[in-house]
Amino acid sequence: MLSSWGVCFEAIDVEAEPAAMDLLRSLGVPRVPAVVVGDQVVHGWNPRKVAALVGIDYIEPAHLSTDELRQRLDRMLAAAQAAIRQFPAERLQEKTPGRNRTVRQLGYHIFRLALALRDGIEGGEYPEAWIDEQAPPEIVDGEDIARYGQRVRACLQKWFGQARWTGEVHTYYGPQTAYELLERTVWHVAQHVRQLSVLLEQTGIPPSLPLSEADWQGLPLPQEIW
Repeated sequence: MLSSWGVCFEAIDVEAEPAAMDLLRSLGVPRVPAVVVGDQVVHGWNPRKVAALVGIDYIEPAHLSTDELRQRLDRMLAAAQAAIRQFPAERLQEKTPGRNRTVRQLGYHIFRLALALRDGIEGGEYPEAWIDEQAPPEIVDGEDIARYGQRVRACLQKWFGQARWTGEVHTYYGPQTAYELLERTVWHVAQHVRQLSVLLEQTGIPPSLPLSEADWQGLPLPQEIW
């Protein structure tokens, strides 16, 4: 995001530099991503607030409808299902770049994020623990993750038919409307699906269900994959 605006910045890996994470916590930020300028901070992927923090005139893009966002989300989950099935078993325990997270955990995380959308809107709370939830031991390989993903997709398809996009959700990074949480979830899932696809391609295997440019259109994703 910052690089696409031509803003110079220092990227810090908080896992490699624990003092940086201590600084974020002292500013009231429980986890990355975050942008810090002096003693001011913006937590999470929030282009409008980040632009204000760094002094950039930001033009808010047109917001996608809830129907469009839910369709995009399902297509992304389908792509993630297909990709995780294709991973060689020996690659699932490899770490992803810049994170202490395996490919197996990334695959599980994508679907847990999507299910957290429903849980958060229905319960009115979105705790940080959901983001850190580890894949249970019975989910071992790519096929297991894909089956879990299918259950998540089925739950969401049923729930979307009766979901109400009103009210507020108290998330670990602050209050969000139901629509904002849907939007943010799609952005978050989209970025991780990009990462999963790149990792698969790096093994020499092309994704069997690649997403098209139309699937990314209108989503404020960073230029960087990691």
